[in-house]
Amino acid sequence: MTPAGSVLAATGLRKAYGLTTALDDADFSVHPGEVVAVMGPSGSGKSTLLHCLAGIVRPDAGTVRYGRHELTAMPDAARSALRRSDFGFVFQFGQLIPELTCVENVALPLRLGGARRRVAEARALEWLDRLEVADSAGRRPGEVSGGQGQRVAVARALVTTPRVVFADEPTGALDSLNSERVMELLTDAARATRAAVVLVTHDARIAAYSDREVVVRDGRTRDMAGAR
Repeated sequence: MTPAGSVLAATGLRKAYGLTTALDDADFSVHPGEVVAVMGPSGSGKSTLLHCLAGIVRPDAGTVRYGRHELTAMPDAARSALRRSDFGFVFQFGQLIPELTCVENVALPLRLGGARRRVAEARALEWLDRLEVADSAGRRPGEVSGGQGQRVAVARALVTTPRVVFADEPTGALDSLNSERVMELLTDAARATRAAVVLVTHDARIAAYSDREVVVRDGRTRDMAGAR
């Protein structure tokens, strides 16, 4: 059963790669404006869970529901379109396009959605300012620091006003000071826009920014809110 009020929920997820079981009857849910940290040791299935929730990977069994949509039953093209319009992504190393300026990187999701350049870049500048990196707008990713680049990546994830943000080790390449500032900006901005955040991390200090923790071990999930 999908938890009441959740924007994204998974039940009974199973996923194997050859003889290796990545997920084994895993459940998950997140509500609008909620930040949920997904924790667990390396190889526990954290990233596989995120990829299934985002519709990047199709599970072998189980269901993922996003609002009225059942992601596991949607064709690839429909899931790709949903990721462009409704989901935002932040990765460990940002994955910004080096040939584009920072403002062009942030505007890219809007441009892919059909927005005109002037409109898209004006919106991108608003988010760069909100993430405290407006002075990096005309620079390319290779010309800014790691902390600045990751804030640009967060701006790119939020520029479309997504309903769900998937953050996979978003501060894994940053020092502690930059990590804390990026997490403050990410969580504050997401909560202000009522975006749900699925945060994969192995760092307890980063998980502390979440509202709730889900631990993945041997492919199974345990909601720590219910364990307290």
